[in-house]
Amino acid sequence: MSENKSFYITTTLPYVNAEPHMGHALEFIRADIIARSKELQGFEVFFNTGTDEHGQKVFAAAHGKDVQSYVDEYAEKFKELLPKLGILENIHFIRTTDPKHIEAAQEFWKRVDKNGYIYKKSYKTKYCIGCEAEKTDSEIENGSCIIHTNLELEEREEENYFFKYSEFSQKLLDFYEKKPNFVIPESRLNEMREFINGGLQDFSISRLKEKMSWGIPVPGDKNHVMYVWFDALTSYISTLGWPNDDETFEKFWANSTPVQYCGKDNTRFQSGMWQAMLMAAGLPNSHKIVVNGFVTGEGGVKMSKSLGNVVNPTQLVDEYGTDALRYFVARELSTFEDTPFTVERFKEAYNANLANGIGNLTSRIMTLAEANLPGPVVSRTVLDMPVELEEALNNFEIQKAMNHIWEEIGELDKEIQDKKPWASKDKEVISDLVIKLYSIARMLNPLLPETSNKIKALIKVNKKPSEPLFLRKD
Repeated sequence: MSENKSFYITTTLPYVNAEPHMGHALEFIRADIIARSKELQGFEVFFNTGTDEHGQKVFAAAHGKDVQSYVDEYAEKFKELLPKLGILENIHFIRTTDPKHIEAAQEFWKRVDKNGYIYKKSYKTKYCIGCEAEKTDSEIENGSCIIHTNLELEEREEENYFFKYSEFSQKLLDFYEKKPNFVIPESRLNEMREFINGGLQDFSISRLKEKMSWGIPVPGDKNHVMYVWFDALTSYISTLGWPNDDETFEKFWANSTPVQYCGKDNTRFQSGMWQAMLMAAGLPNSHKIVVNGFVTGEGGVKMSKSLGNVVNPTQLVDEYGTDALRYFVARELSTFEDTPFTVERFKEAYNANLANGIGNLTSRIMTLAEANLPGPVVSRTVLDMPVELEEALNNFEIQKAMNHIWEEIGELDKEIQDKKPWASKDKEVISDLVIKLYSIARMLNPLLPETSNKIKALIKVNKKPSEPLFLRKD
């Protein structure tokens, strides 16, 4: 493949301080949909995820047990989740305790330091354990972090190393000006501009080892470990073999269009802090940051491990199937805004649009085909992916892409009702219905790959399904 046909996409790396939840599933599935769509367009894709395994939150969650054993156990839980979500088998999985990542994080520190952007000072701050981050007054309400309202802020005073974030205000604004579509949706980029115009503050990038031993050692100072965010953000390039594998790094980062998915609470880290860090290290910036809204619980509160209001995606897959969860994430959850989740709403969508929708449509058409056609229908032409669908996916508008497909499903259902082929037994009409069903199956390829393959397999042998694609749930 030519160099300009390479594509890199990464999720954020979830903390290994508790079980995977719906927010993780959302990000994994959406990144996978984009990765699959790019592969269908002929791109060579490097798809990355992994686990963030350092910091106070992880250390505390181990409850005095051997921390490495603890993070090994939880990293495995996230690895085991990926195939349950139908994630591409060739996904790359980076752990921040991997030796190659530790080496990369330390080399990154050295380059930023050499370029004059790291210094040491004493300071006081208000710190949220839930976010693993310092909090400014604008991020505090009623004495708590606006995200983790159930956690008390910590007052901290110590000597740390700092990153000269304040020197990057204009550099970041200029960067956004040159790349007006850098953050999707645009509203999140506007928030970043407003945040930067309020004045960037230097931030701490180390912790005293005597207070927080679980971290990557700071190069040249045995008394400090790296702040978890400074360490974890480097994973987006350490997974590419940086700084040792120049070929892979150049191919998928420097000469490609690296895309990062994140939640809206990560926007400042991904589109501000990380971009400034890359500039400080003399490395190319990301190409695009795609920001998801939250999956919320009752009352519109963010679903997160720290708040204890999570839904286990594995349980949903075990009961409803992989593509049922992929469907809900792709179509029923807003692409960029917050969306409430309940099991009742999930079940209603499943029955209406999968069991009674694409499942019933496939059964009706293939029952007609098996009974009335002499053999499999061979498409007369190569069916291209509709332009509207490809454009929606290229713009990360996954819900829009799914709505387009379900409009096609609705139109095909209406055509069956209008033409009544069960009465006429018109072979040409039935063949045309099969070809249109095949087209829908191809459109579903990156979104619901298991369902897509099942439908195409039925068409290939001209058979009705022996069991429903989606069994209705009462």
